[in-house]
Amino acid sequence: MLSEGHHVRTTVRSPGKQTTVRAVLADAGLADDSALTFAAADLTSDEGWAEAVAGCEYVLHVASPVHLQHVKNDDDVIVPARDGTLRVLRAARDAGVRRVVLTSAFHAVGFGHPHTHGTFTEEDWSVLDGPGIDAYGRSKTLAERAD
Repeated sequence: MLSEGHHVRTTVRSPGKQTTVRAVLADAGLADDSALTFAAADLTSDEGWAEAVAGCEYVLHVASPVHLQHVKNDDDVIVPARDGTLRVLRAARDAGVRRVVLTSAFHAVGFGHPHTHGTFTEEDWSVLDGPGIDAYGRSKTLAERAD
């Protein structure tokens, strides 16, 4: 997007991360980051989301908490994923954003079904207490199905 001339605003939980993000992008080959701006916002708080989406036509919501090890309390993953998604969607709606793109993972549809299930469609959701599903899978399913 930046390399195509679009203006991009991204969120960081801490404004101090801006330098790190710019360095990573430069290492990845981004030659010009002058059209990149930052807003401070966290999935666990309402603070900052209105400012993050103000004036935006499009919002790409690609964040979700990931824990590489087993979590003792599934809500440590599920609550920020679900509530964070709702925060982004409400802020986008309130700001008059034209389109929101929510990325997902196979975790939201493919777990807990028999191996003979066949093709998955938009009608399918992971079985929340099915075999093989973990907190991350439940968080992705619940975030997408949240009202």
